Amino acid sequence: MAGPIKNIRIGEVLLESGFISQSQLDDALNKQKGSGKMLGDIVLEMGLVSETQLAQALSIRLKVPFVDLSSVKVSTEAVSKIPEAIAKEKTVFAYAINHNRLMVATNDPVNFYIFEDLKVTTGMEVVPQISTKSQIEAAINKFYSSQALDSTMNELENEGGDEKTMEQNLAQAESEGRIDNAPIVKLVNMMVETAFRMQVTDIHIEPFKDRTRIRFRIDGELVEQDMKIPPSFHNSIITRIKILGGMNIAERRIPLDGRFGTRIDGVNLDMRVSTIPCVYGEKCVIRLLSTADEKTRKVTDLGMTDHNYQMFKQIIRCPNGVMLVTGPTGSGKSTTLYATLGELSQPNVNIVTVEDPVEKKIDGVNQCQINAKAGMTFAAALRSILRQDPDIIMVGEIRDGETADIAIRAAITGHFVLSTLHTNDAASTIVRLVDMGVAPYMVASSLVGIIAQRLVKLLCNSCKETFTLDDPEELKLMNKTAPVQICKPHPGGCRVCHGTGYTGRTAIHEIIVTTPKIKELISAGATAEEIGAMATKSGTLLLRDNVSQMVLQGRTSMDELVKATYTV
Repeated sequence: MAGPIKNIRIGEVLLESGFISQSQLDDALNKQKGSGKMLGDIVLEMGLVSETQLAQALSIRLKVPFVDLSSVKVSTEAVSKIPEAIAKEKTVFAYAINHNRLMVATNDPVNFYIFEDLKVTTGMEVVPQISTKSQIEAAINKFYSSQALDSTMNELENEGGDEKTMEQNLAQAESEGRIDNAPIVKLVNMMVETAFRMQVTDIHIEPFKDRTRIRFRIDGELVEQDMKIPPSFHNSIITRIKILGGMNIAERRIPLDGRFGTRIDGVNLDMRVSTIPCVYGEKCVIRLLSTADEKTRKVTDLGMTDHNYQMFKQIIRCPNGVMLVTGPTGSGKSTTLYATLGELSQPNVNIVTVEDPVEKKIDGVNQCQINAKAGMTFAAALRSILRQDPDIIMVGEIRDGETADIAIRAAITGHFVLSTLHTNDAASTIVRLVDMGVAPYMVASSLVGIIAQRLVKLLCNSCKETFTLDDPEELKLMNKTAPVQICKPHPGGCRVCHGTGYTGRTAIHEIIVTTPKIKELISAGATAEEIGAMATKSGTLLLRDNVSQMVLQGRTSMDELVKATYTV
């Protein structure tokens, strides 16, 4: 097989398969000169083909089977045949052993020398299979992490002993400068790495009478992890996390907060730590925040429908006024604000933010951190910022009447102010501001738009099931009378969605642009219902309308519609 493969070039394969034209190939070859990159990577960067198209074109042309690593059963024995360092360096992943032959996924089947080296390393006959680079990298991260986690757990069990012994071992390892090799330290590191690779937002470490439970929040749901941690290890784990977070390890009676940073797979990760005393020990939650390395999302990536995006553009064109993003905790408000700032950030604009804490660092934006102990509150910071000659001000959250009042006065004096508020829908935000003590006429003259949002989970395309919805109550929620065909998650899910039935989330939005008629209603002290009715006439699509469309398109389920928009 080696003979014919060596002479085939990826560019020719894509050209013959009809994925790219001769002129596109010439452009790619020109770009490749002197870059030291593979042609396949250049073609992907230029967006001429997708990773899967590239892999499938090679598969057809070279008669090498294509393997979807997200849906195959991986053998841990096969994984262990190739050391992690080699797997990462050569982007290869061994996933099965078939009649003493090692099945290896690669994104570069043309490179015959890799397989010769693997043959020597493993002492087995190697059978290359084509897969995409991102699938191989995801599999390497996932399976080698779980293997390392298992071996760390074994080390911990072998070390054994009571809590005091473990604390002493940890202190001794630290004093001897071999802290990174201490099993507890390895366990905490592995936990954070595994969480990052699974795109987890929070890690919960919870003490109970006979065990310590580890849960990860993935796509908004808490998922218990299969880590059997005896209760005797709990305090040592918390102590290690406290040391990382710069917290007082001797204080176990009161809640504590800390933060620390680390680097995983080339990405700088910022982590906030919170502990609280419970019956059987301290419960700890670690919030994972990707820092500036992860590019700030563009507004067009937030999942807004075309209709909503046009309304959003109307709001951010205003030179001054207040734009509010509302919704419950964890509904993606900060992401929307950051994306908006990314869109507004220009060399000739001075943007200043006041946040608690600064979650993502944005290039070209002056970001200030709240420090209540030192007297740097939202209201105090806002007053100072107004003397900093700002064009655009972002306030992390309007928590009280004083902050609301200053923000609205800033908008009236010619600044564009962005902020968030915790309310259920766009219309009730206006009533909330008035309740906080801001005069209705000031709200009317300063407010330019409100975006209410929620996050809904998307159904897994690999296993979702179609069915006919005929329950009158549920049809009423979607403003339908006749039965409709919609989708639901497959019970127990599949490999692709890790048994959940859902993969990923998207935001749904309800946007009110404050038209003159809405401003009149606000000044007259109208109720949220009256403002909402007028907004609907002006083109606002309610959250339920947006999510109903997604249910009819088969993108999400009825359960998500109820969870996101149901009110009594």
